[in-house]
Amino acid sequence: MKRIAILGSTGSIGCSALSIIEAHADRLQVVGLAAGANAVMMARQVERFQPRAVAMATADALTQVRSRLGADTAAHVTRFVHGPDGLVDVATQPDVDLVLCASSGTAALEAVVTAIRAGKTIALANKEVLVMAGALVMREAQAHDVAILPVDSEHNAIHQCLHGRSSAEVARLILTASGGPFRERSLDRLADVSPEDALSHPTWKMGRKITIDSATLMNKGLEVIEAHWLFDVPTDRIEVVVHPQSVVHSLVELCDGAVVAQLGVTDMRLPIQYAFSWPERWTSPVPPLDLLACGTLEFEAPDHARFPCLGLAYAALSAGGTHPVVLNAANEVAVASFLNRRVRFPAIPRLVERALDRHTRMAPDRDPSLDAIRAADEWARAFTQEVVRLET
Repeated sequence: MKRIAILGSTGSIGCSALSIIEAHADRLQVVGLAAGANAVMMARQVERFQPRAVAMATADALTQVRSRLGADTAAHVTRFVHGPDGLVDVATQPDVDLVLCASSGTAALEAVVTAIRAGKTIALANKEVLVMAGALVMREAQAHDVAILPVDSEHNAIHQCLHGRSSAEVARLILTASGGPFRERSLDRLADVSPEDALSHPTWKMGRKITIDSATLMNKGLEVIEAHWLFDVPTDRIEVVVHPQSVVHSLVELCDGAVVAQLGVTDMRLPIQYAFSWPERWTSPVPPLDLLACGTLEFEAPDHARFPCLGLAYAALSAGGTHPVVLNAANEVAVASFLNRRVRFPAIPRLVERALDRHTRMAPDRDPSLDAIRAADEWARAFTQEVVRLET
């Protein structure tokens, strides 16, 4: 029996993970759940899965959860915690074997690092952890002999393609991108994009922020940074191709010219189950891919002029240090400002670029600690918020 803690259990990844655990109840057990403010859903999850540790972002949310639990369930839970330390508490419970990190923010980063030091296997669905602190996290994982298993569909696909292969055999990693809803929209029409337009993703159902990132291709830029740290491949050997059908989730070109690809339906339960079952493979509750129904598969180069966020991510990775921290934080503020209709769609990359340019002139830390990462994150958010305030 593999015992699972889920950070971010009420989000889309967390709910999909719980459906996988339900499908494999003879192999998987929930022992810890952590979430933000959705007390109603958390209470349902606690009643259904009977974890021993439960955490919420605030004391009020935790009180709401407890008030909704039956007496028997409440008695079964041995840990009720709240606040940033709640994620760490759930992730480091002694009986946890694997931590699924689907929660966001620097608190999730600290929970992952602490869990690694406690010897827990990490299933990673949170981009921020490796974007902000890739060097630190992978160094800790190596020091404690802990596996980092990617849950993002693209990195999960690469992990599958690389199974049993040495890094010397890898010529290129090729990440696929759907291209988002504006793949064919001209540059001069992007200024008129509304939040509703940008939230209409053609193939995936995701949260609001990641859907906007897909529309700007920042999501793919963040994935380039993740891939660099996960697979120890230089930046110039990680490429992005636009693949509108989202059937091929990523590819690996080997040194002899052969290309290995992973194909599958667009359902996050597949990469989640892979991470939970690794190194084994289990029968899946998801229907298999119907190749005959796929039709034509297209591949094209990304348009950097229309979608500069991808180039900004490559630049931040090349600059190193705390530049990816600033990239991520400034982008979050810019996306939130767009969703709140304070800035237009093309302002997102412009705001990120301004933050990166200013940060470069500040002699940033080249090998940042957690404290330095937190400081860079806070600075970038404050700087970008102030730019938005002055411009609107």
